[in-house]
Amino acid sequence: MFDKLFGRKKKNESPEIKTPPVSFGRYSDNNKTLQKTKRWTDADNLFKENRYHESIAAFFDYLRDDAVQNVVSEGAAGEHRFRIYQGSKLVRGIFNNETLSAEVTLARMAQPSVPVMRRLLEQNFNLYYCRYGMEDDRLCMRFDTELATANPNKLYYAFKELATRADKQDDLLLQDFQTLLPIDTEHIEVIPDSEKEVKYNYLLQWITETTALVNMLDADKMSNAISMLLLNLAYRIDFLLVPEGRLLYDLEDLVTGYFLKDEKPVTEKNKLMLQAFQSIGTYSKEIVFPCFFRSKHSFAITQPTPQKTISDSVFGSNQSMIWFRDNNYPEVAQQISEYGLGYCQYNFSLPKPISDLYLILMKVSYAAFFRDLGFSPALYNSETGEFNVSTIEQQVETIINNWKEKYPQLAFKTENLKYDSLLSFTHSFTAEVEFVNTEAR
Repeated sequence: MFDKLFGRKKKNESPEIKTPPVSFGRYSDNNKTLQKTKRWTDADNLFKENRYHESIAAFFDYLRDDAVQNVVSEGAAGEHRFRIYQGSKLVRGIFNNETLSAEVTLARMAQPSVPVMRRLLEQNFNLYYCRYGMEDDRLCMRFDTELATANPNKLYYAFKELATRADKQDDLLLQDFQTLLPIDTEHIEVIPDSEKEVKYNYLLQWITETTALVNMLDADKMSNAISMLLLNLAYRIDFLLVPEGRLLYDLEDLVTGYFLKDEKPVTEKNKLMLQAFQSIGTYSKEIVFPCFFRSKHSFAITQPTPQKTISDSVFGSNQSMIWFRDNNYPEVAQQISEYGLGYCQYNFSLPKPISDLYLILMKVSYAAFFRDLGFSPALYNSETGEFNVSTIEQQVETIINNWKEKYPQLAFKTENLKYDSLLSFTHSFTAEVEFVNTEAR
């Protein structure tokens, strides 16, 4: 008892920690350290002093994730080349004393295609900084600017438009036009088939389990709960499986269709979501496996949100959960309690400590999935109902300590966590996240 209270542990009791190189969640650029954010200020000040090359160097340093080297810049005096990675696409650029230009290749068009060119012409009207173009048989996106106007703010939004649009459009073009061929994808990291197998199996398992939960509920009286179950399934698949290509767009269409402001009743939207999931559940490995790969990113596709939005979402979900908890629907209540944080993780670029805390919740709630991927020790044993309390609390404390410099008021009261059931843990854990203060220094 005293060992547990004061955190003492025998050396031979420490379990071996295994962390496979598996990434979770979409990239967020809301994860800069205090030193990185200062580089933005440096870039802005250097630009105002007309020290353009130094300003761009500071900007690239701000953008670069040193752990993955998603931005590479090199060159001699007078001319520099750079590369910016974003998913399946690679932005290549060059700047000298007068101009800066950047380009990304979308696909190869061996045969001229009017429908393809019409699609790109229409898409041009939606771009602010960039434009579509063609060189030989390569479909491209380009951005150009004079160096004297290349301030950090302009560069950030121009590169973000170029990189994120290209990363999405290449898959859509290849999916919609069979005559186009993939190109410039050598930087993509292929993941082992064993990892793909685990992800594929859990994709089907989670769809089957959620369908069973939905079928337990009255479609009319419990329509809002059914919506949360189905949407939370989409958020979980997106965060834990990190699909790309066809599977990603199916999920995005499913979620977007629900939140679309139209005249369809909630029951009809739920029916469409359930049908979409059931369709995904029939996908073969030949369809799903190519959707799993790893790549570097430099820009988030979502925007940051105030802490109050996160707190309100978590609070609302936990309030909605109470009736189901008290009326013997523990699995439904568990999913609804999880929904609030999952909604924020999917829709917003969250501060890194919040995303890291969400990952701990996922490691507990879906411990078997992480075990099958090779992670250990497990944070929860679903067969015995036992929690790995010391490891959970240690991981929470590590997150808080790692980000204390940027978020001085960051805190998490692990003493308020409850371990009598998975539902109690999820409720108490998300309730603590509700009060996490991520006001930056």
